[in-house]
Amino acid sequence: MRKILTYPVSEIEPYINWIYFYHAWSLDGKPREEKALLRKEAENVLHSWEGKVVLRAVFGLYDANSDGDDLLVGGVRIPMLRQQKADAQGAPNLCLADFVRPLSSGIKDRAGAFATTVDLVKVESLQDDPYRKMLLQTLSDRLAEGTAEKMHEDVRRRYWGYAPHEHLTIQETHLEKYQGIRPAVGYPSLPDASVNFILGDLLGIKEIGIRLTESGMMVPHASVSGLMFSHPKSRYFDVGKIGEDQLRDYARRRGLPIELMRHFLQSSLLRK
Repeated sequence: MRKILTYPVSEIEPYINWIYFYHAWSLDGKPREEKALLRKEAENVLHSWEGKVVLRAVFGLYDANSDGDDLLVGGVRIPMLRQQKADAQGAPNLCLADFVRPLSSGIKDRAGAFATTVDLVKVESLQDDPYRKMLLQTLSDRLAEGTAEKMHEDVRRRYWGYAPHEHLTIQETHLEKYQGIRPAVGYPSLPDASVNFILGDLLGIKEIGIRLTESGMMVPHASVSGLMFSHPKSRYFDVGKIGEDQLRDYARRRGLPIELMRHFLQSSLLRK
């Protein structure tokens, strides 16, 4: 299954996590009044966008298995990285491939992929106002994340349907009380931005207006992409800093030159 969803701003506004919005403005620990003033201004902008800005998502649900540290999703092989240091003594070093059945089981499992985006170009001119530019960018980033949150909820409850009776408050949703995870590209468990080239082809992200730069970054900037897993024990983790051994193994599995992978993973490499 592959599906494109569109949402009005008003439907996504409740899913915005304002904590991260305040963090982007360095308002952590600042007076409540200061946060309230900025939020009021942001909400006014959101209301002005209603009917003008359309929030888009595309997702796909595919047969999936793991093959070592590789994910096989919809017939596409997506190499993953394994956590370098377990979160607790005796705990396993996790890899996202661990959350689907191994190919050797002979049983097909399922996994998802997604992308969401917010394009303001048609309704907002950033021009030379730094404050306005930052307000619009941080707000659109939150909308892209909120769209991913709403899309994931719809997938869990309806399209994939593995949690049809889920009933969570927005706060519980933000605390990730639901079953399953949706690790995003560029985040700790999926740090390689070049995975976007694989997901881009798999999902057809151009249809919702996303294009990729040479470094795998998405344009518009307010875009999110990633994978979805339903396993009850799936959880987020940090791959951590990888050494030359895993870099070489990962480059081999990706079928790309080591130096190219070194470029994509430079922020995840151990320093010599």
